[in-house]
Amino acid sequence: MAGSNETTNSFEMARQQLAIVADKLDLDPHVHQMLRYPKRELTVNFPVEMDDGSVKMFTGYRVHHNLTRGPAKGGIRYHPDTNIDEVRALAFWMTVKCAIVDIPFGGAKGGVICDPATLSRNELQNLTRRYTTEIAPLLGPDEDIPAPDMGTNGQVMAWIMDTYSMLKGHTVPAVVTGKPIAIGGSEGRVEATGRGVVTVAREALCSADAQIPGSSVAVQGFGNVGSVAAQLFQRAGARVVAVADVKGAIFNKRGLNIEAVQKYARENKTVVGFPESEPMPSDALLTMPVDILVPAALQNQITEKNAPEIKARFVIEGANGPTTPQADIILRENGITVVPDVIANAGGVTVSYFEWVQGLQSFFWSEHEVNEKLEHILVKAFTQVKHAAKQYQCDLRTAAYIVGVGRVAEATLARGIYP
Repeated sequence: MAGSNETTNSFEMARQQLAIVADKLDLDPHVHQMLRYPKRELTVNFPVEMDDGSVKMFTGYRVHHNLTRGPAKGGIRYHPDTNIDEVRALAFWMTVKCAIVDIPFGGAKGGVICDPATLSRNELQNLTRRYTTEIAPLLGPDEDIPAPDMGTNGQVMAWIMDTYSMLKGHTVPAVVTGKPIAIGGSEGRVEATGRGVVTVAREALCSADAQIPGSSVAVQGFGNVGSVAAQLFQRAGARVVAVADVKGAIFNKRGLNIEAVQKYARENKTVVGFPESEPMPSDALLTMPVDILVPAALQNQITEKNAPEIKARFVIEGANGPTTPQADIILRENGITVVPDVIANAGGVTVSYFEWVQGLQSFFWSEHEVNEKLEHILVKAFTQVKHAAKQYQCDLRTAAYIVGVGRVAEATLARGIYP
């Protein structure tokens, strides 16, 4: 679903973003140097028994970027294009993201190179349990708490929790978040990232004297984040005119019925062919004349090649790293407001934090309480980012990094360097 054939190394992109904010913040050079590198990286190669009795080797990663503010937190993705630099970048972004919303976690990420769509449920379970066993030395409710990401879900988290619990000899619910409610998951966790996208979009529009009701929206990516965001935008009074998944895009200028599209996608494994819509090329969705564009798919979707064609007034990043640094400059020059991933999609990790806290104390909150707390944290974080943008005369991405990196730097200097 690439917006362009151009690819940018994700980790180099993350380091570029860090360098920009280091200059603005006058960051201590030693702290800057520390943040350029992950704290630790684990690569594992492991065998999985397939349904036909054969054994296939898989490669997986777990990266801890920075643990200064708390235990490592970050998703695990199953994707054929996963690589170590992508995982490093995602771990870095998690460090910044957790600091922006001011929750006591450091950044981590994990991944296995595989295509989950080609694996049976049994093969997926075998792969997950073996991968968990391989990275288990890093895991723990006070050490490293994984969560779902692209290609993984609550069921995968349940297998990780069960495997880790078997290794420990007792049940450890707080070792993962994003798990089913039946085994200690949190109300509101599944919708949290999409809900956060819409909450932050509302704040961004309000600060520019605009509003969601009556706005037109295009959403690239119709997985957990994109589909929930599309549904909540519609409920808030917006007109969602286009959505795309990995197989293609659909369009209806009067607005799509998102709940009907979700039902169709569940039954057909794609949005393509939805009756009340016209097909359109996936690339064309990004350049539609809409008020709000939500890239909620993969990295490197908005690049210097297609950025000049972007016509949306607001780009709300549901995915991690969808806009390259070169594209950022073009969008800024064209007067387009980009609300960066590290705040726009922070709803997921925020409710993961709530789930972790609930798991540790074995006391659970209602969905209303979860959503209320999520709203409070995201509104406060966006307000702080907006103030930083005004103070430093910069765009929202740089401002978000000023807030996040500033907090990590402060914690690093307070703790000092262990000899």
